[in-house]
Amino acid sequence: MTTTDQHAAAPDAEGRAEPDALGVGARLSLHPMTSDFAPLILDALRAARRPGVEVVTDDVSTFLRGDEQDVVAFAQAAIASAAASGAHVVAHLHLSRGCPGEVSCAVDDSILLRPVVLEPLPRSGQTASAHWALYPLDDGGPDRPGDHMAGILAAIEHARGLGVVSGTEHFVTRLDGDLADVLTAVAQGWLLVGREVRHVVSHATISLNLPSTPARATSGSAAAAR
Repeated sequence: MTTTDQHAAAPDAEGRAEPDALGVGARLSLHPMTSDFAPLILDALRAARRPGVEVVTDDVSTFLRGDEQDVVAFAQAAIASAAASGAHVVAHLHLSRGCPGEVSCAVDDSILLRPVVLEPLPRSGQTASAHWALYPLDDGGPDRPGDHMAGILAAIEHARGLGVVSGTEHFVTRLDGDLADVLTAVAQGWLLVGREVRHVVSHATISLNLPSTPARATSGSAAAAR
């Protein structure tokens, strides 16, 4: 599915622009570890449906288009519904906001970089573990170099304040806690960086209902000696 220039609309009277004009959306993949996975996935997507969110599912993942709050709420509802089955569920959530690669966006930076406040997500009572990566696609400008690490570090510190950061792994930050708190950290970090960087992508691999907790990998010579 491709969104084109027809969506590069002007902001409304309150200074907002539609999600498709801002390139706001997500890709969600659910992987229940059960032989009866297809109906479980479809039931979870149906349970999460809400007005204002466009949903397009293909054989790889589900595309979501809506405002930031609704997209994240949909993702939480779908993941929580799948995990309520008791099966081990892994979800891949890819959030994107900004124009490059999605639309030829004519919305002014003052609209695209507006602060977006995510309302608290309802706690699910489901414990989730996640590997989280954030990509501020900061190309810099005529008067400054791009500094993508500044946004990443600020988002990680924000997540620490939420109490869900449990360490760093290769290329990712590990998050553990209630599903709502994990998704809040992922989404708020994405939106926090989006106040300074036009195009921001965030990706999280989220695991729930793991039957047993294996020993975490050990790097370096100790791991090589095993």
